[in-house]
Amino acid sequence: MKAKKGFNLREVCGEQIIVAEGLENIDFTNIISMNESSAFLWNSIQGKEFTPEDLAKILCDNYQIDENTPLDYDQALKDAIEVSKKWIEAGIVEE
Repeated sequence: MKAKKGFNLREVCGEQIIVAEGLENIDFTNIISMNESSAFLWNSIQGKEFTPEDLAKILCDNYQIDENTPLDYDQALKDAIEVSKKWIEAGIVEE
């Protein structure tokens, strides 16, 4: 997968949202809001090919997740798969 060009993460009124460049791309019925973790992932994958496994590794590295933490790699992978699906459905990444 790869993030589509023209979609940028911006902070609007304290919320992290994805906005499309150019007026022709504005669709206020489909605003994509991100929590802290998904915003971190979005910034981490810009300009790179990635898989859900890559996202899980980024989460584990950033949050220092290992077999001794309550949230292990399996949960990080589950979360990464979920966020990948949401990004695909929103049309902000290409497979």
